[in-house]
Amino acid sequence: MTDGPIARTALGDLRGVWHGGVATFRGVPYAMPPVAEQRFLPAAPPSAWQGLRDATQHRPIAPQLPSRLDAAMGGFVRPQDEDCLTLTINTPAPDDEARPVVVWLHGGAWISGAGSLDWYDGSLLARDGDIVFVGVNYRLGALGWLHRPGMLDAEPGTSDMIAALAWVRAHIAGFGGDPTKVTVMGQSAGATSIGRLLMLPEARGLFSRVIMQSGGFGRGAYTSAMAAARAEQYLRLLDIDPDGADALTRLRAIEVPRLLQAQGALARAGARFAQTMPPFMPVLPLPMTQPDMLAAIADGADGKDVLIGATADEVHAFFAADPAMEHPADEAVLARFGSAAALARYRTRRPGASAMDLLADLGTDETFLLPAMRLAEAMATAGERVFAYRFDWAPAVSRFRSCHCIDLPFVFGNFDAWRDAAMLAGGDARQMAELSAAMRQCWLAFIRTGTPENEAVPAWPRHDPRHRQTMQFGARIGVIGDPAGIGAERAHAG
Repeated sequence: MTDGPIARTALGDLRGVWHGGVATFRGVPYAMPPVAEQRFLPAAPPSAWQGLRDATQHRPIAPQLPSRLDAAMGGFVRPQDEDCLTLTINTPAPDDEARPVVVWLHGGAWISGAGSLDWYDGSLLARDGDIVFVGVNYRLGALGWLHRPGMLDAEPGTSDMIAALAWVRAHIAGFGGDPTKVTVMGQSAGATSIGRLLMLPEARGLFSRVIMQSGGFGRGAYTSAMAAARAEQYLRLLDIDPDGADALTRLRAIEVPRLLQAQGALARAGARFAQTMPPFMPVLPLPMTQPDMLAAIADGADGKDVLIGATADEVHAFFAADPAMEHPADEAVLARFGSAAALARYRTRRPGASAMDLLADLGTDETFLLPAMRLAEAMATAGERVFAYRFDWAPAVSRFRSCHCIDLPFVFGNFDAWRDAAMLAGGDARQMAELSAAMRQCWLAFIRTGTPENEAVPAWPRHDPRHRQTMQFGARIGVIGDPAGIGAERAHAG
């Protein structure tokens, strides 16, 4: 620790490392370690330290099992530990420039991933955009999202995200960032969690702009009763009586590998044909229909700029490598669509498609694309400045098509970190680089100004409920109308 950039905060000083042309600070604690008696409790403020703290190395990530999307994305191996509440901060320099800040919430269905993974290295965005990029590690699985009233009332994972944002508000100036110009950006579970943060008064005042990529808003959210039933099932898998007076004490004493083993069993027990519902999710205080939930999120976005979208074939990431989806039974397919007429409409949309293709199209519409566009419409109707997109690029021969997570290397511009991602195999390197450059320009323009418009792409109009204009990123870049077919859907319903 004799060289490298130094950041000064009210908690103490940190020495980082120069990486990718920017100053990088790794393993920065934003909360107390959630271990022992702190397990399952909300995030608590971190303690100050004496001397110069080493921030040159990554700290462990949250305990987790392998991702169900390894076949599409590739895998990763990192040390894991409950003491995982840290940030990775990339900045052009820890000076007094007061740059815009991005806080990144990773995806992974609330059970896998980490903000410190190489996939989410924000150094290129920080360098090219002159911004400060902050990746967040938060608690996952049962340790972050187990909920049972009277025993586990807090939602540790959500509290982690709020604590990270509060830490940024208090300390990011020491890294050259402006605490009043914070964009919270997330993908998949991270994007859906942003929706939850927008519903919470204590959270939404901590940021002013929002980027939501592939949020699974069509899943709705667990009610307290639903989450409690899942928690009771989980406790029984651990041989703990949910109603026992010592249930929480016993739960806190169980070693992490056994917690993860039971978590895997819970996920398998809850699996349903052609569904992507995760075992844990943020919990809503009251039952809400999907329109009610989207309206509540839109209300929370009051005064914020919003960039929102999805990929064209989200669910192919889940189904394309699943042997059970290769030749599904006709009756199961029909039951999933609900009617022969609905199945026929999807066949018309994709001539010659396999049953898996059709089921993935249905899941994409239900879970990702339609809800994202409905949310964009609700926000635009309320007067917010909203920009919608659809990502529609894929290698020509890819079984994964334009799937969930395929947009991420284009936004981060770090294809070397994705060398093992089968979803990118066979892609034209030049086309990928040029598409990535255009997308990064848009994301950075939005972070800096609240609008993604820039000289790298055609004019990108604000989303409005009448025309539903949406920027498409793919082999061609340009504005399309109503990509989710909301107008046609409503006409059919009428």
